[in-house]
Amino acid sequence: MKLSKYPHVVQKEILDNLEYPELFLLSFVSKNMITLIKSSQVQRFKSINYISYDCCLNNQLIVKISSEHNEHENLVKIVEREETDNDYFPLNVSGKMIDFQLSRKCKFPVAAYHLYEKESVIQSIHNYFIHLFGDSMEYRWKTDDCKTPIPQLQNLSACITVFISPIHGDMKTLENVFSSISVLKSVDIFAQFPTEPFSTESKIYKAEYIRTNQLNHNVPEVLRYFQGRQAFLSFGLFEISDLIEFVNSWKSGEAFQKLEYLEIGLYSSVFPLHQVLSGIKAKYIAPTKKPPTHTLPKVYIANDNKENTDPIISHTYVVRESDGHVASVLIREKKLFFGVWDMREEKFLRMLE
Repeated sequence: MKLSKYPHVVQKEILDNLEYPELFLLSFVSKNMITLIKSSQVQRFKSINYISYDCCLNNQLIVKISSEHNEHENLVKIVEREETDNDYFPLNVSGKMIDFQLSRKCKFPVAAYHLYEKESVIQSIHNYFIHLFGDSMEYRWKTDDCKTPIPQLQNLSACITVFISPIHGDMKTLENVFSSISVLKSVDIFAQFPTEPFSTESKIYKAEYIRTNQLNHNVPEVLRYFQGRQAFLSFGLFEISDLIEFVNSWKSGEAFQKLEYLEIGLYSSVFPLHQVLSGIKAKYIAPTKKPPTHTLPKVYIANDNKENTDPIISHTYVVRESDGHVASVLIREKKLFFGVWDMREEKFLRMLE
């Protein structure tokens, strides 16, 4: 079938019904074909939220598309070449010949590399994605391997899971890994063993999203040094004075200017409601009025697959002195929620009327 002989409407209908791996392979047919795909799939490509490189076992990478219509669709797998296989076919990917194969186990192509060319193969494939999907597309590198360097690729941010324990390396190694990352999108930290604190200048505090499951509240010290947008923290040992200091730092405008949402959970103890609200000098909404609901799209969707933050409906709030913006504060026994509104107190209170 010669696709070029069909009217544009028919061409678009055919391409609209192809899956992303099929479009990817079809794009190698010719320059005219890739131009046709890009022009006919503009709206479809706009629906892509991001493209991720998921690091799997055996040093494999699976490239996935996350879109509004399909949660995750596999696009291509990148693996070390097995010399026993002979069913490879070469494709020119951004000027580099790369061997591919169509596996019976999966419905998407597999790109193979020799160990000495792994970096250049990934770079070439990424450059091809930039050409196909556009240079405004967001890419994420998801890994829990803090020993393998993350490549420096255009529009790439890192999403890292970190285990802090004696068997997972020392703090210096972790700091070196973080310092080598250009953009840190999210960091998921499990720190259930006593250890030394991170540097106050550590890259982890610059992540947009951070989730921790930690024994000590000061490893890492998110409530003091976080510069990102959303934080989800679980603590074993915790000092209420640190929470009050955090809220007062936000109120003064000295820190946490980008913060949108904070959630804290305690393992065993509960938050002393009156002590916290008194310490942060909370303001109150009349019990006869219904507070507005604070919820936001998550910067990073974790394993719980929740797209939005938990709703905060609270009669207590605080105000930032520097710009008059409001943050709702909700305490439920072992959990505390802190949601920042992009509005001043006057507008916030009008929402109650």
